[in-house]
Amino acid sequence: MSDKLLVNVHDGIAQVLFNRPEVFNAMDSDVIEAMASHFMAMVGDPAVKVVVISGVGKAFSSGADLKKVALSTTGIPAAIYRLAGIFHQAVTEIRHIPKPVIAAINGIAAGAGFSTALATDFRVMAKSATLRQVYTSWGLCIDGGGTFALPRLVGQARALEIAAFDKPISSEQALAWGLATRVVEDGQALDEALAMAHELMERSLHSFGQVKSLITNAYETPLEVQLERERHALIACTQHPDAAEGVRAFLEKRKPVFNKT
Repeated sequence: MSDKLLVNVHDGIAQVLFNRPEVFNAMDSDVIEAMASHFMAMVGDPAVKVVVISGVGKAFSSGADLKKVALSTTGIPAAIYRLAGIFHQAVTEIRHIPKPVIAAINGIAAGAGFSTALATDFRVMAKSATLRQVYTSWGLCIDGGGTFALPRLVGQARALEIAAFDKPISSEQALAWGLATRVVEDGQALDEALAMAHELMERSLHSFGQVKSLITNAYETPLEVQLERERHALIACTQHPDAAEGVRAFLEKRKPVFNKT
């Protein structure tokens, strides 16, 4: 795997760190391929309970490495088409992994970095960090599921405003719009994300995985189909040890202890 993406698993938490600080963690094909591969592997890895994504240095990620794209011998359209395909595989893995994924946004998250952050379940932002879609400022269109996530998080009108004008979004504004889950002091985003990960591991991760899948697939689903999916997911929960522990804890009037298996 590329050392441009660092992955460390400790105490149930996988830390995934973009590691190209000299270019503000711009993503080239090596980074994106490594991200997709690691997320695919983490789906079935029992050692991984929660995933935290962040960046080394001052940035989360400044987006795709357009300098490398411009130097491609295949031409820019072919290079972007290939890179987008790999990136979309990575985003799909992030969205569908049945485990919590937290973005610790320590600095600028722009372009592909912006879309990656939106693909996660929770976003912790440092106070001075900013979000920018940037694509339209370079005559491109948003990819990486950004056009899927934005209107669902902020509404269609605001999503179009973000796309049209590409103003930097401060942490305060991101929190008000629902793009950020929490805002913390500079230098504390990763620590807060790790604290959130530990908090999540005290809850039923199996239950979370079921709910994450239901919500992810709910947007274009008719009510009757969604109700049936909920019923089957509920049965899957009841057949898991976490549900038995939850019921016992309720009856015994104590806090449940989940994720024993």
